[in-house]
Amino acid sequence: MTLTMATAPTGPPRPYQSYTYAYPHKTAYRPLSPRPALKDLWAGESRNALSLYVHIPFCEVRCGFCNLFTRIGAPGDLTGRYLDAVRRQAAAVREALGDGEPPRFANAAFGGGTPTFLEAAELDLLCDIAEREMGADLRAIPLSVEASPATATADRLAVLVARGTTRLSLGVQSFVEEEARAAVRPQRRSDVEAALGRIREAGVPVLNIDLIYGIDGQTAASWRHSLDAALAWRPEEIYLYPLYIRPLTGLGRHADPLTADREWDERRLRRYREGRDHLLAHGYEQVSMRMFRRADAPPQGPDDYACQTDGMIGLGCGARSYTSTLHYSFDYAVAMREIRGIIDDYTATEDFSHALHGRGVDEDEARRRHLLQSLLQAEGLPVADYRLRFGRDPHEDFPAELAVLAARGWLAHGGGERLRLSAEGLAHSDAIGPEFFSPAVRDAMAAYETK
Repeated sequence: MTLTMATAPTGPPRPYQSYTYAYPHKTAYRPLSPRPALKDLWAGESRNALSLYVHIPFCEVRCGFCNLFTRIGAPGDLTGRYLDAVRRQAAAVREALGDGEPPRFANAAFGGGTPTFLEAAELDLLCDIAEREMGADLRAIPLSVEASPATATADRLAVLVARGTTRLSLGVQSFVEEEARAAVRPQRRSDVEAALGRIREAGVPVLNIDLIYGIDGQTAASWRHSLDAALAWRPEEIYLYPLYIRPLTGLGRHADPLTADREWDERRLRRYREGRDHLLAHGYEQVSMRMFRRADAPPQGPDDYACQTDGMIGLGCGARSYTSTLHYSFDYAVAMREIRGIIDDYTATEDFSHALHGRGVDEDEARRRHLLQSLLQAEGLPVADYRLRFGRDPHEDFPAELAVLAARGWLAHGGGERLRLSAEGLAHSDAIGPEFFSPAVRDAMAAYETK
């Protein structure tokens, strides 16, 4: 088998290129023809440790940096109709899985959008769907839920805790009100602090706080201010995200591509290093470029690369599902008009027995995926695991790519049984990921028409 090798670069790549949270990326998906039946896709797939992800595509406001599949508000009975569609989809998926080997779920997550946009009673219904239709015992497995300060209300939190939520991720982004406005995320510091207080009072075992660096006007001092404000709550996890300005987002509509230059890259890298060092000095361990976990915090199952897991069942119109040979989903968009149309089509769907959009995963793509999902973690890739799965050494499959990383000083020195990034390698994770994309995936992503 021949794998495509990267050519040696003439200089270091720009550090912020692509957040590799899933491979192949959804922009490489295409309409499937013919549309495969779910029962055929899942035939022969292991049901021993499935992941469940439910996508809720609603937010009270759309942040300026956001390119997620979500819409502002839900007029009329839209959330109710959406949950009815999720129930129909769950029933179809459960039927496709069959009863020969009953499915066992190892973890679950509600994401979005903002799952806590739903009212408390609707969150209860969402949990019912996960448990009664899919058979996921939410109180027995890690359950992660995303929330915003405005929607982290006491009644919603009470439902989530009662139904087994073990982790709640709060999108704060900045504790500095001027920076929040600059990111088109208007919020008052007092409201953020009140939400954090309610979460701690509710007793969710793991609190994660999301922060963003690279916001216009952010300085080393204001960045430290946000970091310290987050640390005051002793969250079990903190994610540090670089700001990206993407097409069709609130910020992207006003961005001059020429301003996204090396100086901004260097500014973001400085903020990243400051944030990393500050968290390490305060008892946090680095899990990946973005994720930091308090040293005494309980683990919550899969970390950053939960989206990479084979055996992922996604419910909702923005969710991905993964088998070992096909990744599939519904259509994808960023523009609000397109998103509204896709959500309307989803809520009107009666037959969820076939996959509509997706991309096949052959052995070459599986090797790239396995390497990426491990190499971009601080612990790195156990070479023995790769060898056991694929019968080869990663250096045999990716000699040129790994040689380039070593030449840049982005690989850690050490024994040959674990392939790890150096500290600077982790800092450049968003440049490293794309270098392992296959030519076919690169071409498909380049040909994707943003909508």
